[in-house]
Amino acid sequence: MTENEKTTALIPSVGADGGQPPHNSTNQSIPHETCESNPPEENIEEMREKIRRMNDPHYLHTVSMTELYQTAYKSRPPVIDGLLYSGAYILAGAPKIGKSFLVAQLAYHVSTGQRLWGYEVHQGTVLYLALEDDFQRIQSRMFMMYGVADTASLHFATAANKIGNGLDEQLENFIKEHPDTKLVIIDTMQKIREAGGEAYSYASDYEIIGKLKRFADRHSICIVTVHHTRKQPAGDSFETISGTTGLLGCADGALLMQKKKRTALEAMVDAVGRDQQDQILYLKKDADTQIWSLERTENEPYQEPPDPVLDTVSQLVSSESREWTGSPTELAETVNTGMAANALTKYLNVKSGRLLDEYHVKYENRAKHSGRQVKLTYMVIDNVEYEVIE
Repeated sequence: MTENEKTTALIPSVGADGGQPPHNSTNQSIPHETCESNPPEENIEEMREKIRRMNDPHYLHTVSMTELYQTAYKSRPPVIDGLLYSGAYILAGAPKIGKSFLVAQLAYHVSTGQRLWGYEVHQGTVLYLALEDDFQRIQSRMFMMYGVADTASLHFATAANKIGNGLDEQLENFIKEHPDTKLVIIDTMQKIREAGGEAYSYASDYEIIGKLKRFADRHSICIVTVHHTRKQPAGDSFETISGTTGLLGCADGALLMQKKKRTALEAMVDAVGRDQQDQILYLKKDADTQIWSLERTENEPYQEPPDPVLDTVSQLVSSESREWTGSPTELAETVNTGMAANALTKYLNVKSGRLLDEYHVKYENRAKHSGRQVKLTYMVIDNVEYEVIE
């Protein structure tokens, strides 16, 4: 059955080559709309001095608090609101308790954009490295879960190189071919790590997750690595994750899956992360489809209170009037929030990520010959047609 649905889509903010913007890109801002320019010879000498300091092998790069406030950093984009964000995650659990079905469910929902357990999902291409399976088993699993409702945005592989020995390049090539990639799943970690005497040392564990984290940060994607838990009891449930604390210490988040009995249909998932509130998901598996449904949660995901400043600023642009441009002073006078131009600029630098994520308004503050210029862009296309084939 084919039906046309209307949706709201974000305009992709990518470069001319179609690649994704690096996670740590920033928009520099000076809190005053006009400033005296240094003479060219002074600027050149300052640059030379900076280069000399940076070439010092003992150079330590620092950023002052003032410089922090003068920079608009991009926030970590959510993949599944309140559950998965860009970065490196570990999904751990005992063998044969349903981890592969759970990550297959995550992969399908992200690749189709369908909501998961009430959480908003941001659609994109997904790469699932099912390194303990073959394609026939993957086919049977996906058919059991979703029937013939397939999607071309979910890609599978059953073999890959090791981390630090070719996997990085393989993932890089995939991202180039699929620049809208949102999620990479590695099932399991043991299949991508090099065997050796230090296989489970803190340093090697930290390095593995560190490499995945750097790759995820560079491409603003989420990488979920499936791993096993140990059988021995531990004081903290996350201490059961096989290996050392280096795995969890470097990861941006972790999902710990547990069952009271291996044959039980119920499972509990502890979810923790740097960019989200800790929560516990109580899931129940459908015996026929093996799909996990959410029964209840503990510690509901934190919702930031409304921001009246962002509410007011966001109203300057819309689908009818997509751009607003002016000086910081003109912006402060237009929104009339009671904040001085200097303070409003700093505030928006800090809140620019939320302004884009929640209000779909891109904030830019750039230096021009005539002074500082603020640009607001409405990043939503309304009434986009697409087909869902079932």
